[in-house]
Amino acid sequence: MRINDAIDGFFTARAPRKDSPHTVAAYRRDLLFVATLLAEQAALPLDALDCSALALSPLRRAFAAFAEGRAKSSIARCWSTWNTFCGFLVSEGVLEGNPMAGVARPQPPSRQPKPLRGDDTPDDLLVALAGGSRKARDPWPERDLTVIATLLLTGLRSAELLALTVGDLAGPVGERRLSVRAGKGDADRSLPVEPSLENLIEVYVASRRARLPRERRPLPTMAPLFVDVRGERLTRNQLQYLVRQCYRHSGVADRVERGALVHALRHTFATRLGQSGASAMEIMELLGHRSLSASQGYLKTTARELRDAARSNPSYRLLERLQGS
Repeated sequence: MRINDAIDGFFTARAPRKDSPHTVAAYRRDLLFVATLLAEQAALPLDALDCSALALSPLRRAFAAFAEGRAKSSIARCWSTWNTFCGFLVSEGVLEGNPMAGVARPQPPSRQPKPLRGDDTPDDLLVALAGGSRKARDPWPERDLTVIATLLLTGLRSAELLALTVGDLAGPVGERRLSVRAGKGDADRSLPVEPSLENLIEVYVASRRARLPRERRPLPTMAPLFVDVRGERLTRNQLQYLVRQCYRHSGVADRVERGALVHALRHTFATRLGQSGASAMEIMELLGHRSLSASQGYLKTTARELRDAARSNPSYRLLERLQGS
C-alpha cells in the first residue's frame, strides 16, 4: 500500500470522530512532512513511497531530521500523530507492529497550576471591582465584576465562558445551574450556581438592558450571556483585555503568574477547592477534565493530603503534650 493511500484511509476511518478542521489539518501536515523525509531517504517521490518504508531505522532518521529547530511540543505532537497512524496500520494488517515504540520523543513538561498568588488575592480582586476600580472609556462595572466572579466561582475556560447563552443559566431560584458546552474534550457538564452569583448575574443583566435598550425583554434564551458595550458576544481578545485591565486597576497584577491570565482564575478556583477539602474526583467533575491525574495536580499544589499524612505522626501528639505540660 502506498503511504498516500494509507493516509487517506486513516482520515476516512477517523471521519466519524468529527475532528475539528484544525485537528485534521495538523494531523495531515505532520504525516506528510515526515513521509516526505522518508521518501527523500529512499530516493523516491512521495507518490511512490510504500508503507514498507515504515521501519524503525528510517523513522528514527526522519524524526531526527524533523526535530532540528523545532520545539519539544511540536515534536511530541508529531510523534503522537505518527503513533496513532501506525497503530491504525497495524489494525488494518498493513504493518505487523507499531515501530513508533522505538522512536524517541520528548518527555512532557511538568505543568504546575498557576493560581493567583496570595490567599486574599481573589477576595481583594472582587472587592476592588465591586467598588468600580476598573477605569475605562465606557465603564461597565456590573459586567466586569460578573465576568471575574463567574470565572472564579465556576472554573470555566475562556471558550466555555464566551459560549454561554442566557438560557444556560437554568433551574429553580436558589438552585440554579450553568450548562457548559463545547469545552476542551467536548465534556458537557452542569455547574451549581449559588444565590450570590445568581443575584450578581441578574444585576448585570438588568444593567445590560438599561445600557442597550434595543435588546428584547426578556432576553432570548440563545442570546450570548456576556457581551461587549455594543451588545455583541465578547470575543477571546476582548475577554483577555478585560481580565488584564481588571488585574491592573484592582492592584493585583503583580500577583498573577507569568503566562497565566484568564486561566489563572480557573487554577485559583481549583486550588481553593483542594484547600477546602474537595476530592480529586469532585475537582475533575467541576473542571470538566477527562482524566483524574489532571485534577490531582491541584491537590498536590495545596499539599493537603501530604499535610494530613504528616500530621498523623504520633510524635506530633507527644510534642503537643510536652508543650502543654
